[in-house]
Amino acid sequence: MTHSSASSADDRSTVTGRRRIAFAVHTDEDGLPGLPALIRSLALTNPGVCEDFVVLHRGLPDASFDPLRRLHPRVVTRRAEGRGDVFRLADYDTVVALDPAMVVLGDIGELLRMRHGVGAVAQLVCAGEAGERRVVLPDGLLVVQRADVDDALAARLSGVTEDLGPVLDGVLAPLDARYDFLARRLHDDLPVPAHVTVLRFTGPLDAPGYGPAVEARRRFEMSDEEFRAAYCALPGRKHPDLLAHCAPPLLAARPSLDLARTVADVYRGQGRYDEAVEALAPVVADRLDAPRCHETLGLCLMALSRYDEAEGHLLLAAASPDVAPRAFAQLARLSWLCGREEDAHAYAREGLDADPTDAGCHSWYTRTRPEVPEPRQPGDAAGDQLAHVALFAEGNENAGDKVLPEAVRMCFGPDTGPRRWYPQPVHRLVDEAALEQLNARRGVIVGGGGLFLPDTSPNGNSHWQWNVPDDLLARVTAPLAVFAVGYNVFDGQLYRRGRFAESLRVLVERSAFFGLRNHGSIDRVRELLPAGLRDRVRYQPCPTTVARHLDPGLLAPPERSDTVLVNCAYDRAGLRFGHDYGHFLAQMATALRGLRERADVRYAAHMPADEKFVHDLRREHGLALPVEQLYDLSNDGIRDLYRRSRLVIGMRGHAGMIPFGCGTPILSLVSHPKLAYFLSDIGRRDWGLSVHDRGLGPRLAERASAILDDHAAAVADVHTAQEFLWKTTRSNIEELQNTFGSA
Repeated sequence: MTHSSASSADDRSTVTGRRRIAFAVHTDEDGLPGLPALIRSLALTNPGVCEDFVVLHRGLPDASFDPLRRLHPRVVTRRAEGRGDVFRLADYDTVVALDPAMVVLGDIGELLRMRHGVGAVAQLVCAGEAGERRVVLPDGLLVVQRADVDDALAARLSGVTEDLGPVLDGVLAPLDARYDFLARRLHDDLPVPAHVTVLRFTGPLDAPGYGPAVEARRRFEMSDEEFRAAYCALPGRKHPDLLAHCAPPLLAARPSLDLARTVADVYRGQGRYDEAVEALAPVVADRLDAPRCHETLGLCLMALSRYDEAEGHLLLAAASPDVAPRAFAQLARLSWLCGREEDAHAYAREGLDADPTDAGCHSWYTRTRPEVPEPRQPGDAAGDQLAHVALFAEGNENAGDKVLPEAVRMCFGPDTGPRRWYPQPVHRLVDEAALEQLNARRGVIVGGGGLFLPDTSPNGNSHWQWNVPDDLLARVTAPLAVFAVGYNVFDGQLYRRGRFAESLRVLVERSAFFGLRNHGSIDRVRELLPAGLRDRVRYQPCPTTVARHLDPGLLAPPERSDTVLVNCAYDRAGLRFGHDYGHFLAQMATALRGLRERADVRYAAHMPADEKFVHDLRREHGLALPVEQLYDLSNDGIRDLYRRSRLVIGMRGHAGMIPFGCGTPILSLVSHPKLAYFLSDIGRRDWGLSVHDRGLGPRLAERASAILDDHAAAVADVHTAQEFLWKTTRSNIEELQNTFGSA
């Protein structure tokens, strides 16, 4: 079997239950010439779709598939006895079986969203004297849900040569004829109906009387370069993997400014910033008529920590009135990253002059406004402080990122303010001046949170969230502790790990304590380290999960309202939901309607973008939920809201960990491995339900009802699960207090 690199996801899809989808086709040597037209048609009519394309064959030479690989980045070849093996592709949850003589003419989204049975078109065939009858042809289009086809059924289906219908009794999901439309129905040169989605030829392509059908197929007979040009010219959203496959060779053959920017944008989206710069820089130079190209180039250079070059290109972009607000916001961010607060404030002001309504410029203008320094207090000496490297959320940013830094500090004493703590924003560049400030403290704590993440605020120094070059990291002389950090990569998210792995090695070597917040992260990070460093990676739960033990005010039993809080997340929605968002929304509507009959169901938004769920739920299913805007609350307010609720159903990590830490029962909507990792650590995997679960609605309603039915037992279960986390945290804190010494 041959896989392209894109087929091997960085994280295991089984962690979240993310549905693995593939197209599959069985071919022999005679059918092989038809496959390029099929692949081209699939890409050109469904440009946002890029799933594995599995080619089953009896033993064709590997080189015979090279023409297919030039067209598609995810071609997988596999030896097979026959077409019946489409029912045995255990690597996938959903398989769309095609035929080499097919072409795709329209949107196949409905097929990819199917979740039950085996989808097929019952074709009308002549049965001799008995007249006509409907049969499911073995070589027709099939949508196979592996969960509904066991080995015994697969064996029976593989042996059928005429009609699959009787064998599929009970699992057959009838499809409209447009998804497997036989070209033989278009005799006498009948036109292809506009609604036809998949057209299949069952006879010679040069047979007379089928001119319009043959012409529909001929549209997809083109050279590789013509195909790439046609794909790149399509309007609307295109899948980044397909675009990254088609655009670079086209750029090499037909250099142009617009195409270079297209290539750079897709590389940037994949975290391939060096390749983006290589594609765009030669054609942009200092041209003044390409502000958007300068903007893209500036952003890619910033992601590589080439800040001086980035600033020059962003300034050229800012000369255009259309681009100026965005460019000035990025210039403000760049200046802030480099510790130039006054420049950041000035750039933000220029952006507001260009567009007074620009939210990005307004945020940076507020954030960098000069503050009157507070008078120094006794005990403010640098040597009495701990430096804290963390993401410090402000404004309407993620509520969980507001609570987390304070929770880390609470582990080391009740004073969490500037008297005892020196903040070093994790994204800000560690230069010589910053290094001096860190080394002047009695210790440096990095964390917590999912800082081992390549793309939130990319930098070329470490390839994770702390913007620290290796040589400066090695010169940190204050005791260094990595505390409750997580490996935050999504299922299916690919990124280049070479620079990250080297930075990680230096970090572990330098650290006096290296604690990760779940065992899933521990396993993933150990894979990237030399054998001699792996044992230094330890377990330190997120401190939000033990909040009751850190704040005495949270130990007393709360007066709970009859409220169930729900939370969803939408960052990187494609990685969270795949093709299943509509299914998820419908299942949630089913569950929440039932829960509303016994509790006040409200929505907990950790950031404004989370409110998409409320809007979509109301628009698609007529269900309205009141919204609690946690991003507008204080940390005490967030904890108080969660601890007074009877149940929290959350998709964000801290929509589970914060209420759990306050003693509130939780159920997790798992769309990211970190939620599954946490539940595994506390031995409560049954508290999690995958967003891809076919029976999510009824199962969620059942588990939520069980918690509400015996709430006292559910709260006691939370307290029991919390004990191990607190015991581990308390032991680690005692060790670190010895490491850092007393203030």
